[in-house]
Amino acid sequence: QVQLVESGGGLVQPGGSLRLSCAASGSIFSINVMGWYRQAPGKQRELVAHVTSGGSRNYADSVKGRFTISRDNTKNTVYLQMNSLKPEDTAVYYCNLAYVGKNYWGQGTQVTVSS
Repeated sequence: QVQLVESGGGLVQPGGSLRLSCAASGSIFSINVMGWYRQAPGKQRELVAHVTSGGSRNYADSVKGRFTISRDNTKNTVYLQMNSLKPEDTAVYYCNLAYVGKNYWGQGTQVTVSS
């Protein structure tokens, strides 16, 4: 069974930074995609960014230039460095791990951007 454990959320002022981490454990296929989604109150869950095991990255337009996704394949861990945070980035952020026929989610971590 695969488990995803997230950390790093919290309260930050507009313009500030946070770094999220997500460690995957269990039986994981080596070719996979790890990423971050977020869900704000009253809105659908949306993709923030993802990175393949080969290093290809994709970002939502709303976070391009501000967020950076990276991963350490030796630790099965994905990171999301979030800079220049805005109030509209406030949401629960979910880690995701996907490969053929499988899709796993973390429990979510709250990110609140407010003065």
